[in-house]
Amino acid sequence: MEGSFGSYTDKTRVLEIKPLRTLRPVFPSGNQAPPFVCAPPFGPFPPGFSPFYPFSSFQHTPDLNQAQNPPPQHHHNNNSEPSLVTPLRTFRSNGDVEPPPEEGSTVKRKITKKKRTPLPENPNFESGISVAERENGDRKLVMSVIIRFDALRRRFSQLEDAKEAVSGAIKRNDLKAGSTCMSRGVRTNTKKRSGVVPGVEIGDVFFFRFEMCLVGLHSPSMAGIDYLLVKGETGEEPIATSIVSSGYYDNDEGNPDVLVYTGQGGGNADKEKQTSDQKLERGNLALEKSLLRNSPVRVIRGLKEASQSAKIYVYDGLYEIKESWVEKGKSGHNTFKYKLVRAPGQPPAFATWTEIQKWKTGLPSREGLILPDLTSGVESIGVSLVNEFDAENGPPYFTYSTTVSYSESFKLTQPSIGCHCSNSCRPGNLDCHCIRQNGGDFPYCGNGVLVSRKSLIHECSPSCPCSACKNKVTQMGIKVKLEVFKTVNRGWGLRSWDPIRAGSFICIYAGEAKDKSKVQQTMADDDYTFDTTRVYTPFKWNYELGLADEDASEEISEEPELPLPLIISAKNAGNVARFMNHSCSPNVFWQPVSYENNGQLYLHVAFFAISHIPPMTELTYDYGVTRPSGTQNGNTLYGKKKCFCRSEFCRGSFG
Repeated sequence: MEGSFGSYTDKTRVLEIKPLRTLRPVFPSGNQAPPFVCAPPFGPFPPGFSPFYPFSSFQHTPDLNQAQNPPPQHHHNNNSEPSLVTPLRTFRSNGDVEPPPEEGSTVKRKITKKKRTPLPENPNFESGISVAERENGDRKLVMSVIIRFDALRRRFSQLEDAKEAVSGAIKRNDLKAGSTCMSRGVRTNTKKRSGVVPGVEIGDVFFFRFEMCLVGLHSPSMAGIDYLLVKGETGEEPIATSIVSSGYYDNDEGNPDVLVYTGQGGGNADKEKQTSDQKLERGNLALEKSLLRNSPVRVIRGLKEASQSAKIYVYDGLYEIKESWVEKGKSGHNTFKYKLVRAPGQPPAFATWTEIQKWKTGLPSREGLILPDLTSGVESIGVSLVNEFDAENGPPYFTYSTTVSYSESFKLTQPSIGCHCSNSCRPGNLDCHCIRQNGGDFPYCGNGVLVSRKSLIHECSPSCPCSACKNKVTQMGIKVKLEVFKTVNRGWGLRSWDPIRAGSFICIYAGEAKDKSKVQQTMADDDYTFDTTRVYTPFKWNYELGLADEDASEEISEEPELPLPLIISAKNAGNVARFMNHSCSPNVFWQPVSYENNGQLYLHVAFFAISHIPPMTELTYDYGVTRPSGTQNGNTLYGKKKCFCRSEFCRGSFG
């Protein structure tokens, strides 16, 4: 008979379905099994039969070890036939492993999936953030948390890129880094609140939603509405604290200070179609209550830049909900609509973004524009020259150059050997000479973002056969739209129309490399000199080994180490780097980079973003100070020029 094993019938298979009224009990015949016995659950039982769990007399948990080899049972039937008594193994706990079914059996056993054991936390890791700071942060702490998160994310991306087997699955290293920071206490502003969040400024940009979670701006990593419960007339009721305008449904009515926000719910996973009516609950109810209470709501705008592969978020400040209504969506289902108006007196944020998009199209033209491209086509992306402050028509004449020229008085004679990789260098390939020079790690993520500061980074050279290699970031020119502009009291400065992600390459310091011993006298009159021998304020930018669960003894130095001093003058010839001003709290750092060409080593100074930089923010770096020969006002590190950076941590001088 189909579904049988010997004389034992497998009744777990349904061979024929009949109406319920036609079913009747079927008992095995005397020739097939022991005689049918009817007994109470707790006995008494006839000879040859015993109670089984959970109907044993003492209600004890069975010994599962003994169940593997149960004692022989004496039955009236042949021992070769299986017993119909329920075996103990059917009452195993979920954590026990079920033995495989007998050969030929059609019984399908349920396999319990073994739970994944979470990675143990590093017991020696300390976040350095106190309980009070974790609840209420400040500007310094907010920036520190974001920098620490992004450093860890870049490290996770580097490790994923180095894996030989690529599964094709999308790696969300931002979620992994965010979860790690959350569990290790690298966060702030955990106290949920409405209104202003300490340390978060209007115009701040975020490249990952988890960054907003870690600094307390917007807690949900997915939902667009965040809210908290407050006391109302009839009990607790929700009020909205922040919303993220994703751009799928929202409409700003052509006014950057007005937002028509669509409620949540009723949609499917692709967020393009609505499948049911939205309900007045959770976030939608919180927005309605905020309207009645006239409670301000933080608004984060989600934007998609043409030059960026992912969405960028900008904090646009506080908004007030003015009205709400229900209307039919495109799919015919009811949706909630909320009109929000930006509170007056706040600095522009989203309005600046919309204005920049108009500049890029040329309508209207940039106010105060002197030259649309001061590089005259040398750079692949034009650099604008703008003066909105006074009537000066531009800086003194200079020759625009994108390279470093080495004069006869200054030559690098160290021989260097490139790699022999075809097409491109593969991360993790220790056979690549350029990868080995970088300690076995690829210095950049797949999108060209620098992973960590190093004493010296080695890039592949023009003579290397890897033409499509991503280890040539600093040799590919600028990738963002830059603008040289006139400042109030510091001459000409540099800023970007585009948002810049932390670790992104900005430009090199182009000019003429000189021997310091021969230009000591002329350097005093040269305001466009970069000197690697100066003393620079140290700072921590790389990921924390303890946070990444790596061996702390493997920490690498972040301090620059060059084979010999490098002095670059951009007075007569240079690029946009000559316009970057000094700041004691910079948003850009310099990194020495080398590559070989025709057997000769070339050194460059490359600039990278310390943190995420919003559009139209001046780009600055630390000029450093000359090696001290004494003290001034008790300070051993003092410069020759007065500093006007007006930073909270200004040391008063530089150079």
